[in-house]
Order: sequence, then structure tokens, then C-alpha cells
Amino acid sequence: MKAIVYTKYGPPDVLQLKEVEKPFPKEHEILVKVKAATVTAADIRSRSFTVPKAFWLPARLTLGFRHPKKEILGMELAGVVERVGKNVKRFKAGDQVFAASLQGFGAYAEYKCLPEYGPVCIKPSNITYAEAAAIPIGARTALYFLRKADIQKGQKVLVYGASGSVGSYAVQIARYFGAEVTGVCSTNNLEWVKSLGADKVIDYTAEDVYSTDETYDVLFEAVNKSTFSDCIKLLKKGGTYINITEPLPSLRMLKTKLTSTKKIMLSRNSPETSEALNFLKELVEAGNLKVVIDRSYKFEEIAEAHRYVEKGHKKGNVVITVDPNNKS
Repeated sequence: MKAIVYTKYGPPDVLQLKEVEKPFPKEHEILVKVKAATVTAADIRSRSFTVPKAFWLPARLTLGFRHPKKEILGMELAGVVERVGKNVKRFKAGDQVFAASLQGFGAYAEYKCLPEYGPVCIKPSNITYAEAAAIPIGARTALYFLRKADIQKGQKVLVYGASGSVGSYAVQIARYFGAEVTGVCSTNNLEWVKSLGADKVIDYTAEDVYSTDETYDVLFEAVNKSTFSDCIKLLKKGGTYINITEPLPSLRMLKTKLTSTKKIMLSRNSPETSEALNFLKELVEAGNLKVVIDRSYKFEEIAEAHRYVEKGHKKGNVVITVDPNNKS
């Protein structure tokens, strides 16, 4: 089978299209013929090994010291079950599925084996494979943190980075739970973020986000372009600060946790189960969650896709079409 392989860390050109051995499912695995995958910020960091200094050693242990342990990137996918292991009960050949492959990577390939009881679910019936591939990590991350924050109807939520993958999902999911949402984004994305359901939008290129008397129950930092010192001023007593990109607390964060009622939630992987995907599937099929595709690239254009995402200006999601015969 064909796969995108990288054997060293570096720029997008380290990604090479090669022939590799096709996997065979174990007794509790399914073999998926991949129709579409995505390029995420996590793919970029893994490929280039650009991680926070405090996270350097754990990342090296996970990804590999001198060269990548896992040579095929890709953390989200959608496709068709081609074969199932002998003890699989949840799926059958022909099922259309979408899944996260964050733990093992490997979505940049024509075929991928997935654990039957992992983060894999039947694809929403009303969207394409490309759209389905863009749900499993971005939307699941937004859902996980908003649930952990115990978001309630009528609360005020600020989403910083509302036009990105996780941010665009956070806007929609917060609105679904009944919150009043303010989205922070650039000028070009103001109307689009409004269309996702944001009650208010702030153009960070033209306004000082922090020069306001407004306070929020939840502040969701999706891109790590604000400072904690600025954000904490906007948070109500007992409110929750979420930063999905920062792995370790700063001294200021630790002090805030010890001396106030404000809660702090930092980057961590959401549980690797199918429950969240089933919930998101229901939201999509009910019309309560939209998937936005910024750009779509062919499989062999993977380096170009990485270069685009690396610029940090994508709107929503960037998709890779793995199967050129993808029709739905």
C-alpha cells in the first residue's frame, strides 16, 4: 500500500510517498481503507519536533530521540471497513467509519488497523468522508474540555482562536450547551465565526481583547496567542481557564490555583474511547455541528498541506484525500 513516511524530523519535505506493507487486523481490530485524513497542529509539531521546552523530554520519549519511532503520521481519518478481526463484534466489512489515531498515528496511509473499542465510530450519514475525518480530534478536544468545565446554560464563554479547528468546534458546542459565546479571531473571519453561532466577535487585530469590563465563566484558549496574566483578569470568580496547547502550569497559574477559586485546565489528550465520537455524530446528524473545510489536498500534496497549516492561518480544517475515488 502507499503511505506518507518520514524518517527524520524536519520541514514538510521530509514527508515522502512510499510503498509499505499493508497491515492485517488482529483479533480485536478492524482494517480501514482510508478515504480521507487531516493535517493538524499536532501533526506539524510531531513532524518538525517543535514542542514546548518543558515538554521536550516526554516528547522525545514518545516520538523518538534521534528519529521518529512511528514513521507514518496522521491522527484523524475516515474510511470504509475492509476486514475485521475474528473476534470483532461492533463492526463489519463495508461499514463507513471515522476515527482518531492519536496514540498510534498512521492515518497518512491507504489502510489503517484500529482497535475495535478505541475512538472509532460509524460515520455521520449526512456528511462526506472528508468532513468526517476532521471531527475526531478537534471536535472531541473541544467537547472534552467544555464538559470538564461543567459548562451550563446561560454562562458566558470566550473562545480565543475561534476560527481554528478546535476553536470553531468550541464555539458551536458551547452554543449547543446554551452558553453565550464570544469568539476572538481576525478581521477576515468575523462573519464566519458569527455564522457558527457566536453571539459576539472580537477582532484581535483591531481591538484590545482585554480592555473590557466583561467577564466570563469559561475562557477557552485554543491557539495560545494570549497571555495567562491578561486572560485571568477576564475570568469570573469560580470560572475556568482552558488552554489546550500548554502542557505545564506556569508559576502564575500555580499561584492562581492556590489563592483563588478560579480553575485551570491545560493540554491533555481526551480519553481514547468512542463515546465522544458517538455524541458528536448525533450533533452532526441533528444539524447542531458543522464541519468547516478550509482546504483539501491530494495525498501526494501532503508537504504542501503541511506548509499551509504551518503558517497558522487556516480556517477550520485542512483535509487530505487519500482515496481519489472518494465519492461521499
